[in-house]
Amino acid sequence: MKIVNIKVPGKLSWKEQDLRVSFLRQLEAVPNSEKIKSCIQCGTCTGSCPVSYAMDISPREVIALFRAGDMESLLHSKTIWVCASCYACQTRCPALIKVTDIIYALKRLAMEKNIYPPNFPVYSLSQSFVKIMNSYGRLHEARLLVFYFVKTNPFKLFSFMPLGLRMAKKKRIAYMPSKIKDIKNFQKIIKKAEQFDMPRTVGEVQYLKGAVGYGAVDKKTELESKK
Repeated sequence: MKIVNIKVPGKLSWKEQDLRVSFLRQLEAVPNSEKIKSCIQCGTCTGSCPVSYAMDISPREVIALFRAGDMESLLHSKTIWVCASCYACQTRCPALIKVTDIIYALKRLAMEKNIYPPNFPVYSLSQSFVKIMNSYGRLHEARLLVFYFVKTNPFKLFSFMPLGLRMAKKKRIAYMPSKIKDIKNFQKIIKKAEQFDMPRTVGEVQYLKGAVGYGAVDKKTELESKK
């Protein structure tokens, strides 16, 4: 019997429920992640983001879509892969929401569920990078390009070959990758790190003083109000 997901107003589909549960499980690794409920939709995160112009869903809308139960739109968006991990949104959030860490949780969920944005293979670059680092302990740029273009557009790889050969002749890149010393212990460290659970603390919801209102614009006003 085939199960059909029918969208009913006010009720999540089976797929959305599964994605939501999996996402909340990812958030368990983020300290104070429960503060996602405290978002006031002020837009400070979007205004602080240096790459918001390249996103199809703004950081503020990421929180809004999660609340609305539209996890599929989040996982199909370019936003979670465009994020530059500068933490500007997270630093300036008046509700102390860990926006960047939440986006990382969405990335992990996307890779777990194999859900990616169409015609935007940034995740392939990420996967290739991790594969090389785990194998050699250091990055080999030529192999990174090979792995990436084999997954995305093999014909484009040939256009980079002349540049690669010129760089190799000038010893700017190595022809073949080399492993770091004691690569086996390095791989053991990586595997062990993947097994660790991040500490999770539950704190009282707070707001950053001076981050909202007139105090955020003029500190003098805030000081005068205290006198």
